[in-house]
Amino acid sequence: MPEREPTAPSYGIGAVARRFGLPAPTLRTWDQRYGLGPSLRTAGGHRRYTELDVRRIEEMHRLVRAGAPAAEAAEVALRILRPGAPAGRPAAEDARVDGNRSPAGWDEPLYSVTQVVRAALSLDSWFVTAALDNWLRERGVANTWDHLVIPVFAAISRRQDDTGAGIDLEHLFSERVLAALAPLVERPAAPVHPRPVLLACAEEEQHSLPLFALAAALTVQHRVECRVLGARMPYDALADAIRRLAPAAVFLWSQQAGTGDSAPLAGLPRLRPAAAVFVGGPGWGDLPAGVVHLRSLDDAITSICAVLR
Repeated sequence: MPEREPTAPSYGIGAVARRFGLPAPTLRTWDQRYGLGPSLRTAGGHRRYTELDVRRIEEMHRLVRAGAPAAEAAEVALRILRPGAPAGRPAAEDARVDGNRSPAGWDEPLYSVTQVVRAALSLDSWFVTAALDNWLRERGVANTWDHLVIPVFAAISRRQDDTGAGIDLEHLFSERVLAALAPLVERPAAPVHPRPVLLACAEEEQHSLPLFALAAALTVQHRVECRVLGARMPYDALADAIRRLAPAAVFLWSQQAGTGDSAPLAGLPRLRPAAAVFVGGPGWGDLPAGVVHLRSLDDAITSICAVLR
């Protein structure tokens, strides 16, 4: 039954149609077929779209434009919850994976980690995309990485350990995370420093997602110009890039012990002014003097920004 909320902001179908460039008949069809319609009824009996209804229409429109089937897009859109969840509680009752809760205490609810794990298990790329967009919009890059991406990968890894299966889930989730983060790594309009930060994987390392998480956080949250060279970067090619770009800082990632050969780091080009050299990931052993091992995303953001001051 439509809600009666006389004091809530509300919109007519014409206003919503103009906002998203949609024909009014399309909105009526979405209402009739999928339940994506106005939920407020005024004292005069007119149906109006609430803020929540508009957010759902916005998500439906985005997913349909991206190529999602309308029924699947509507299912994802209808999972957007009402704003104003109580502080200190998860946005949904199932916001736990093995006792871990999604962050709470903000104004807007989030898709829960459990929901995203379930979507990954179902290979529901549309839901995963919507959840990542929701978190990035509401919480930013670093929080999304630490409190959504890492826990979901951990749940997928546990499934792989328990069943020997799940590489398809890992690939789907990885691809969706990369698709969400990569567009954020653009040159800021007014970079905080004239020299960029150069990010790459160690020579045989293929896990490049942490590079994009760091680069996106630096770009969006701190206006740092970043250049991401990606996976399996040969040290001679990295050295050439350092000479040409003259970065203020270099960050290298190694996920596995077999890829964290630190000896070539001592031979990287020396610039004037010098470029700070950082590494991240569990694959590194003993490091040359002057190379700093950063242990977390927050540590990397803080340390690199300190160099740029």
